Amino acid sequence: MPQDQSVHISGAWGSAFGIARNISEGGMFIETPDPYPLGSPMEVTFSLPGSDTEMSAKAEVVHLCFLNRTPAGGRRELIVGMGVRFKRFFEERLQTLEPAAVGLLQ
Repeated sequence: MPQDQSVHISGAWGSAFGIARNISEGGMFIETPDPYPLGSPMEVTFSLPGSDTEMSAKAEVVHLCFLNRTPAGGRRELIVGMGVRFKRFFEERLQTLEPAAVGLLQ
């Protein structure tokens, strides 16, 4: 199932928006033209697929990606982003999620 969602990131390196991909219980990949450095702490705010409720978590950058790809018959595309690991969710936001949305994180 596609899991591309808009995500807001903020931390010592500023604030930005990106596209969250591959959201899981442990973290996500955030496609963004200006990723934070490895080890950087941040706060990410996003909605899970199937839910309109925003949730926020403290996270840490665990890998960076700078990839050129060329889809079959297509133009070369640059994918830039970062993998982040969730460190802690803000409980008050988790309590307002629909049970089906919380299940997506498990």
